[in-house]
Amino acid sequence: VQLQASGGGLVQAGGSLRLSCVVSGSVFAIYSMGWYRQAPGKQRELVASSTRGSPYYGDSVKGRFTISGDDAKNTLYLQMNSLKPEDTAVYFCMAKLVPGGEYWGQGTLVTVSS
Repeated sequence: VQLQASGGGLVQAGGSLRLSCVVSGSVFAIYSMGWYRQAPGKQRELVASSTRGSPYYGDSVKGRFTISGDDAKNTLYLQMNSLKPEDTAVYFCMAKLVPGGEYWGQGTLVTVSS
């Protein structure tokens, strides 16, 4: 499985971005996908995930971010609204497969200016 993330960039606080993650390979084996982020000097954290259609959001992004997918395009999205400077990080997409295995995209940088 290969994951290609895109959509990062520079945005002002209060603005919006949509990240995309195109998946190729054994997509039929994927049962969970998610978005993680890592800010400078901080640990990687789970932002949002979807496991067998059930979404999960980290407390810091609830009500502002939305995870979705387009099966026809094999693409995972993360719509980010009301962005804050503390959302600045490298964002990674990740997929978990049956019977096991975890795959990561290369990351896309999101910078939110105040």
